[in-house]
Amino acid sequence: MRDNRIRTTALAATALLAALSLTACSGDDGKAGAAAPAAGTTSGRPQVTGTGTGTDDKPAGNAARPTARPASVASQGSTSNTGSNAGSGKDGSATGGSNTGRPATATCIGENTEVTLTKVSRPINHLLLTMTNTGSRACNAYHAPKLRFDDAQAVFPILDDSRPQAVVTLAPGRSAYAAILLTGDVETNDQYKGSHLTVHFSAKDPSGSTGTVPDELTLPADTYWDDKGFVTYWQSDMADALTY
Repeated sequence: MRDNRIRTTALAATALLAALSLTACSGDDGKAGAAAPAAGTTSGRPQVTGTGTGTDDKPAGNAARPTARPASVASQGSTSNTGSNAGSGKDGSATGGSNTGRPATATCIGENTEVTLTKVSRPINHLLLTMTNTGSRACNAYHAPKLRFDDAQAVFPILDDSRPQAVVTLAPGRSAYAAILLTGDVETNDQYKGSHLTVHFSAKDPSGSTGTVPDELTLPADTYWDDKGFVTYWQSDMADALTY
């Protein structure tokens, strides 16, 4: 009987040791045989050994990759000047960046200039027209002034040989000059005594005049003219005008 008890106790101890061994080999969830992580891995995830700068063990090719926004979204928050009327006038000419719709350079006319008339001693039988820009922007003195003495039906002749190489442009406060030869032949009897002179202004197209109001000037006393005289083109220098 005693030997049987000893054998039964030994068997029970052996069974207990086997149970304890199985418990030690099981995982936290009680399942036995859970495999240990393979060499070269951390916490069960592949370990990346590349040179990228990604975070959270992500491959470098996927690291911090920006997400492209649609064009409609990317354009929000900015304003384009395309299509504005800055930089062009109503007639298509430049306006220097203003929105006034006016050309950057105006035409010299009676409204933006002052014209004076002077009798000169040399050369003889000459008068001098001086046109000064009284406006706030530059103006072009196109071609020659178109003159009428008193009630003459025709415009006074213009000397084509006096045409300058370029249009005279006047900054505000600057002047242009035109000389008037009153009589082409002092021996002729076909002379007229004048009292006043009407000055019309040429447009870019020389066939007509421009401006709403011509200038009316009083002639010096004892001024005589004939149809053989002439007026020069506008010149930027007084001496150039008086050489004709």
